[in-house]
Amino acid sequence: MPGGAAVKYREPTSGRGVRARVGALLWSLVLAVGGGVFLLGPASPAAADPIDECTPTKGAVVAVDFADWGGGIVRGCDATPTTGYDLLHEAGFSTEGTEHDGPAFICRLGHADFNSGTPQPTPAEEACKLTPPATAYWSYWLAPAGQDFWTYSPLGAMSNKPKNGSVEAWVFGPTDVGGSEGGPAFTPDEVRGGGQSGPGDNPPDVEPGEVDLADLDGYLKGKLTDGDHVRDEGAESPNFYQSAQTALALAAIGNESATVEKMRAKLALHVAEFAYPGGTDRQPSAIGAALSALLASGTKADPRDVGGHDPAGDLAKTVCTQVGTPGCKAPGDFHDVGDVETQALAVLALHRAGVAVPATATDRLAAHQCKDGGFSPTLLGEGTVCNFSDPATTPYAAIALQRTGGYGDVVAKARTTLRKVQLPTGAFPAYAGVTTGDVNATAKSEQALRILGDTKRADAAVSWLSREQTGAGGFGFDEGTTDPEIFPTWAAAFSAARTSLATLGVKQPDPDPDPTDPPTGEPTPPPTTGPKPPWAPGEGPDLDKGAAYLTDGSRLKQGHYYENVAGTGFADFGLTIDGGYALAATGNDNNALRGIVDFLDSEGKDASTSGRTVADWTGVDTSHAAGGSIGKLAVLAQATGRDARDFAGDDLIAALNKSVCQAPTEAPDRSCAAKGAYRYAPSVFSQSLAVIAQLRAGEGESAAEPLAYLTSLQHPSGAWPSLIPSTGDSEVDSTAMAAMALDLDPAEESQQAVDRALAWIAAKQLPDGGFPGASGNSVNSAGLAVQGLSLDAEEYATEIKKARKFLAKQQNKDGGFNVAADGQAGSDVRASTQALGGAMGTSFGTLERDLSDTKPQEPGTPTPSPSDNTAPQIVTTGGDGSGSGTLASTGTRVGIIAPTAVALTLAGLLTVVVARRRSTAAGSDL
Repeated sequence: MPGGAAVKYREPTSGRGVRARVGALLWSLVLAVGGGVFLLGPASPAAADPIDECTPTKGAVVAVDFADWGGGIVRGCDATPTTGYDLLHEAGFSTEGTEHDGPAFICRLGHADFNSGTPQPTPAEEACKLTPPATAYWSYWLAPAGQDFWTYSPLGAMSNKPKNGSVEAWVFGPTDVGGSEGGPAFTPDEVRGGGQSGPGDNPPDVEPGEVDLADLDGYLKGKLTDGDHVRDEGAESPNFYQSAQTALALAAIGNESATVEKMRAKLALHVAEFAYPGGTDRQPSAIGAALSALLASGTKADPRDVGGHDPAGDLAKTVCTQVGTPGCKAPGDFHDVGDVETQALAVLALHRAGVAVPATATDRLAAHQCKDGGFSPTLLGEGTVCNFSDPATTPYAAIALQRTGGYGDVVAKARTTLRKVQLPTGAFPAYAGVTTGDVNATAKSEQALRILGDTKRADAAVSWLSREQTGAGGFGFDEGTTDPEIFPTWAAAFSAARTSLATLGVKQPDPDPDPTDPPTGEPTPPPTTGPKPPWAPGEGPDLDKGAAYLTDGSRLKQGHYYENVAGTGFADFGLTIDGGYALAATGNDNNALRGIVDFLDSEGKDASTSGRTVADWTGVDTSHAAGGSIGKLAVLAQATGRDARDFAGDDLIAALNKSVCQAPTEAPDRSCAAKGAYRYAPSVFSQSLAVIAQLRAGEGESAAEPLAYLTSLQHPSGAWPSLIPSTGDSEVDSTAMAAMALDLDPAEESQQAVDRALAWIAAKQLPDGGFPGASGNSVNSAGLAVQGLSLDAEEYATEIKKARKFLAKQQNKDGGFNVAADGQAGSDVRASTQALGGAMGTSFGTLERDLSDTKPQEPGTPTPSPSDNTAPQIVTTGGDGSGSGTLASTGTRVGIIAPTAVALTLAGLLTVVVARRRSTAAGSDL
């Protein structure tokens, strides 16, 4: 096991008996009936099923890692799984929730096999009153039958329904947004029980081996002329295709070498010849443009500016729209492309360049999956079914679809096929039925399997490649070949370096250079159509790069929405509106902003199985309408010149007026915290946005009680708490939001409250210009502080200037922002929306962006998402979606998630609110 931790196989008592069944039933009744304090107490374990009762077709296994307390991995089995939450208890674990969130947010876990069953963390380590910090909480991971890699759960434990043959894991510690880091240190196969395994779960058992990178580098460089290009034998001019492929291979094994830089410069100088062979005024060559863009992306250059041309942007324009067009077999083809691998490379190039990939292009690629799960080598006519797949084509098709997201079933089938065809030697054949390996197919398959989590299989492929490396350093095509050729050596270089075309150049955790370094050089001024930043060069964030990060196609799906969890197709509507606010504040990409607004206004559907619209998120016109969510959507409509009284198919202002509470409700109905609060508005943030929406709409009378209630929450210090009802804390984010709301009211009492709030915010500024938040020295808090302090910009000019410099330092080279200065490095979408919009200093109460000069952005067709027979619910572990992130995948489900809101409320789900400001996790939902 990694780190020396032993897997501790639980040997439970046999059977569960009547008493255990009654206990489980009683606990179910507690959840269903409510009962005050009982909801906050621990859930006791049942007697677990024997581990060997979980098989490939029956039962589910759960493993909990107690390594943080010096323990090992304890696992248990439930032969008849129902939910992930019940799986824990039926497997012998006890759970405890938080006082704020109830049992649904799993704060502590215990088991009799570790420390006498004492739940961890202990009260001395974590009070479990509010949401634990994102650096120390129980994260939830899944692996269905046959999968040997972990997926960060898109559902809370109460919502997730384990399928037979699946395995789940709980790990304590830090986990980043989307769960790309901080996962289990063990694989699913290492904790499966009772012979539980799936097809292809036995990777080749081979001796480890490594390719000699120095010899490989020498071979490739030996193929160069003048050290910067490849020529065909006897030719006097460069072969740009071979030059680009060789540059990519050298970049894979040496990344930022001087040779790669020299080759990239040569190719940029001749990009017109390579990518635009028919002339720069005509459509580019798909392969030339794709390789040019991929080389730039993989070597940290700009794929939108190669030698003065935009190969990625121009490539996107070549996607065919109708049958019969010259060079087009079907809609979605890239012009003049005849093979599936080039189609895949073009899709991947657009994705890596941040250019929106047309849904028709990815749909067309996915349509070439054959019955066996592999992919056809050639593009077929529209409607033609693939019968024979190509092992060397399948890997790049799978990688492209996995990276763009929304094709989980297709990728899973391709992965199963790759696992099935791998030979015992670790190699992959050139075609079905062959028992010897092919270097090209093996190297490409290795890249796909490594990305998909099959590390052992990928390592076996590298081991085979190491034995096929020739004395000259390169590789031949076939097994046993002693004469190297450059073509198979390209793919082998990526495998040898354990990288891929999808991951080349992606920053890995490394203390040097500092990943928090701001973008090099002076910030690029925004286009003249956007506002000029209110700071001198270097004194604030780079708006262009920030906007580009937010509108990158890998994040803003089809130009319409951000996903709650990558690849699920489930829109995070709260985060999407945050992105809209940021783009409205900067004005740097009004067309992208319009794409978001048009999508929401036209009731566009996300790519989830159920096809959700923003109305499903707000709950408008239902008994569980959320006032804060309605207000947040209304403010975006108002800020972009739309009519909030007729937006997304509803009168949002009328709905907002209707959601004002006339009196507090009593348990189990927790919809109204107080008179003047909004229904299901759990935070000061959501209360403030709803007040802003009403006041902007001229509804002063209807907003009077909500405004009075918001004012009553202010502490004598001038600060506001984060949650409703107040927990007594004081928070920069909420104070800034409340100040923006009250600033719209000219009454003297409100203006004095604003003055006290701004003075308190200014006093909280840290020496480096940042502000404290739940995540530490928080980027979210700094952005909101700038917005708040800008209500009196003259008085707080010094503080604003320091905060903008702080934000500039937290901007990464990709244009995004870190969550916190003292936290985990890496760009985060939620933090970036608040940093970018907040830096402008524009209040949500006055935010406006004229979109009259933009073109209509038609809603796209949602791409299919991985699905079961039922549509999973979007999961956010609390939060109000009002601008900050929350902890994800730790057992909670919130938001507007079912027609029977009362039943969910009684189960502690609807009103489970995790501190809204926890921006290190995915999927805050207002």
